[in-house]
Amino acid sequence: MFRRMGNAVVRHPVWTIVAWLIAAVAIVATAPSLPSNSDESSFLPKSYESIKAAQLQQKAFPSAFTPSAIALYRRTDGGRLTAADRKDVARITAELGEKHIDQVQKVVPGPPSQDGRYALTLVQMDSKNAGQPKQADAAKVLREDVKKLARGTHLDVKLGGSAAQALDQQDSSQRGDALIGIGTFVIILVTLLIIFRAPILAVLPLVLIGLVAAVANGLIAYATQLFGLQANSSISSILIVVLFGVGTDYFLFLMFRYRECLRAGDEAKQAMVNAVGRVGEAIASAAGAVIIAFLALVLSTLGFLKQMGPALAIAVAATLVAGLTLIPAVVSLIGPKVFWPSKSWQREPDNARFAALGRGVRRRPALVAAVSGLVLVALSLGMFGYNATFDLASGSMPKTKESMVVQDEMQKAYSAGAAAPTDVYLSSTDGRPLDRSAFDAYARKLGAVDGVAGARMTQVSKDGTTADFTVTLKYEASTDKAIDTVGEVRDIAHAAAPDGTKALVGGLSSIYKDIDTAVSHDYRTVFPVAAALIMVILGLLLRSVVAPWYLIASVGLGFGATLGATVWIFQEGQGHSGLMFMLPVIMYLFVVAIGTDYNILMIARLREEAREGREPREAAGMALRHAGPTVAAAGFILAATFATMMLAGNSLLTEMGFAVSFGIVIAAFVMAMFFTPSLTALIGHAAWWPGHGDRAEGAPAGAAAASPGSGPATGEERDDLAPGPSGHRG
Repeated sequence: MFRRMGNAVVRHPVWTIVAWLIAAVAIVATAPSLPSNSDESSFLPKSYESIKAAQLQQKAFPSAFTPSAIALYRRTDGGRLTAADRKDVARITAELGEKHIDQVQKVVPGPPSQDGRYALTLVQMDSKNAGQPKQADAAKVLREDVKKLARGTHLDVKLGGSAAQALDQQDSSQRGDALIGIGTFVIILVTLLIIFRAPILAVLPLVLIGLVAAVANGLIAYATQLFGLQANSSISSILIVVLFGVGTDYFLFLMFRYRECLRAGDEAKQAMVNAVGRVGEAIASAAGAVIIAFLALVLSTLGFLKQMGPALAIAVAATLVAGLTLIPAVVSLIGPKVFWPSKSWQREPDNARFAALGRGVRRRPALVAAVSGLVLVALSLGMFGYNATFDLASGSMPKTKESMVVQDEMQKAYSAGAAAPTDVYLSSTDGRPLDRSAFDAYARKLGAVDGVAGARMTQVSKDGTTADFTVTLKYEASTDKAIDTVGEVRDIAHAAAPDGTKALVGGLSSIYKDIDTAVSHDYRTVFPVAAALIMVILGLLLRSVVAPWYLIASVGLGFGATLGATVWIFQEGQGHSGLMFMLPVIMYLFVVAIGTDYNILMIARLREEAREGREPREAAGMALRHAGPTVAAAGFILAATFATMMLAGNSLLTEMGFAVSFGIVIAAFVMAMFFTPSLTALIGHAAWWPGHGDRAEGAPAGAAAASPGSGPATGEERDDLAPGPSGHRG
């Protein structure tokens, strides 16, 4: 199939390129704009208690005041606020309300701090648009206006709150995207120049993948609109790296094999047909594993991951199609001149280092497997110290951003949980008005929970069937202590609810509690489903039941090693309280799915060597010699491109960039080069049971493989890469 595809594309390269250009223009011109949502509650389905509480609040208290933005005032000299200062705060608050800024519904003064050094203005926005870009725009106007109104006073004012955090996160994301994009381009360009010493080959993937990126973004926007998915600003950063990293991987897989075919004496166009025929199945299988792993995210209960999964799957699918059509068409049109001015493509390099590594695997496969396995196990021990953190706002932007400064100062000036109190909604189950005489006792029970600073009944609905108890925690909403405390508040709220009533606990800490539960569900669902589906792909590719088991076990060890190393670096080394809660899911999918690419390429080459009549150990050594440079180059580029995420300046992308790049290094330079080929060599022919995928075509099923170089070769094998007398490709 892949040979026929390559033949069609090489015969009609111009038409292939024109078709891609027409499709790109049509998709980009008609694609809808991609929406964005940074509201934490949008992560969760409606079945969770925090979401039910939010819905009850909207129904029972439609005019309830929930600040979306908070202006924090303090004197420029750091002293206590004077009477004149308090008058200035009142004036600024009143004038802000009179401006009738879009999305702003109410502007009211907030309580002063106990030490008299801080004052607040609280701004309520339309709850229906929480987390939407229009509220970030409103925060920008508010921030500019409140600073203008404070001019000429002794007040320093900063704007925080969820809307301001969304604005700062948006600005940080744009800066991060630019740095990641530039870093990715530079790394790919420089690395390809070093590998091929050919400027055309260095620039070509950037241009072609740029075209694919435009198509992928348009298709993602269509899918987002069609299926009603939520977008998030962090996805764009990941998308850049996936498109250019994975796209360059597939480009390298193809170009290394194309160069090998040219060295074997194939005519230029036939060399490309042979290259697609030989490596097409490995590329398609590798991309299929990535796509299926990403699509497994639709089983997630988190909106962020539900959106990210299909988006990345679409991006990889577009890259796969380009890798098998657009890239071969363009390269076949240029021909061997694509390697200009270098002449090294014309001769087979010694590959001395990879040949030596191959000899090591061939001679001592048990030692290689044991050492590489122990390295993975040792690193994996760190994952037992993993702790999750849920502070998405500070995780997605630097601490120096204004909204983060406000959050930190409010934690010092007020009760840490005052900025995001927890609400307990007590409602009647029979439609009768609540018995108000029980409110004080209920509030006391809530206030007695360890970790609660105070609890009081604040309002009752007009029909008297729902009461709102405001519970202020001693801890900031996203901390482990706050999440543990809100769990205890839930237990007491449910158990102490008077007869004929039920309680729902809402608020930011409650949302984080439910996100924690949802992530645990995803670990139990997404992980095994993705692993099982990848095993199916490996089984179909290798026609084996045995090989997929140890291949998926090896990438599982790679995941453990990656998470362990990340815990040691960030939690133990840098003193972080934990890693971002979504990191293990993302890490699992990238390391398992993309890391499987290199295992697939290596095992496919090992099978190819075995089919030429080599014994398992020799086949493993030769596979490492010939596929090793490809895996090393592709692994380095992909790891380096993911590492550019560390330039974004926020902890979420820094942790993600390190974890994924380290995982890819483990996948390419430990698993694919040592662990997988040495295990395959040790298991021998049994690795391909119940099929005989390692047998030379025409050999009897039960016969042992022939001696190196003596196995029969098909016409397809002869026109690609026939082994020379010394056992390597000429």
